Amino acid sequence: MCDDHYDEDVKEFVRRAGAVTRRRFGALSIGTGLSLALPAVAGAVEVSESDVDIKTADGTADAYFVRPASGTHPGVLIWPDIMGLRPAFRMMGKRLAEAGYSVLVPNPFYRERKAPVVPAGSGMQDEGTRKTLMSLMGSLTPDTALTDARAFVGFLDDQRAVDKRRKLGTSGYCMGGPFTLRTAAAFPDRIGAGASFHGAALVTDKMDSPHLLVPRITASYLIAIAESDDMREPNAKTALRQAFADARLPAEIEVYAGTMHGWCVPDAAVYNEAEAEKAWSRLLVLFNRSLMHS
Repeated sequence: MCDDHYDEDVKEFVRRAGAVTRRRFGALSIGTGLSLALPAVAGAVEVSESDVDIKTADGTADAYFVRPASGTHPGVLIWPDIMGLRPAFRMMGKRLAEAGYSVLVPNPFYRERKAPVVPAGSGMQDEGTRKTLMSLMGSLTPDTALTDARAFVGFLDDQRAVDKRRKLGTSGYCMGGPFTLRTAAAFPDRIGAGASFHGAALVTDKMDSPHLLVPRITASYLIAIAESDDMREPNAKTALRQAFADARLPAEIEVYAGTMHGWCVPDAAVYNEAEAEKAWSRLLVLFNRSLMHS
């Protein structure tokens, strides 16, 4: 059960996630050709992809696992936004694998339903979709994040395609941003790099605020903040910078000018390709430095 404060957080996650137009989201539905495409990866490697089931303490999570077709590579866990695992995030995971990483993208709502959790073509403007996503988001807590992180990190470490001599990375979008901090804090010996893109509620006034976990983290970080989020919560970046500075951890914390919450995800109505590519380039720098050469 969610308390009233958490329920308000859920409503705020939904409000800030941005509308997804029927045309753009529908174009990315499973079984259709992808009319949206991310820029090609320089020197992209051939990849192998599969749908996988992962046992957790709470059930079986469906997920997408994509990795270079040969060799072992650093593992990365991607936490999706409130719309969950869908073609857009499969595309994003595949792109990262083409850059040389073994990538897991789980369905965070597996306790309730398999992905995709809303019909193709639906978006935040649909009342039914909003109610569904509010309910699904409300079912997630810091405890479920820890349960899932344990299972997903364990899955990656069990894969032959993952180089266990290297640290793992984790990235998250919208509601997934806080999950990266919780994952990095729970597994400081395994998580070497974390990234949050337009993360929601990274800094709150609650005892379990994600930013209070920074002293337990050993990972280097990238926190890319939407300008619209910064306008609403101008003190969040300051609190984050102070937390990482106090922990003496490298952290790039930047507000991306002209961006709206959700700008990094290609099926979002507010997708900003130029700034998304800037954020992508910074992610590659972080992962290359902290995972490839750690």
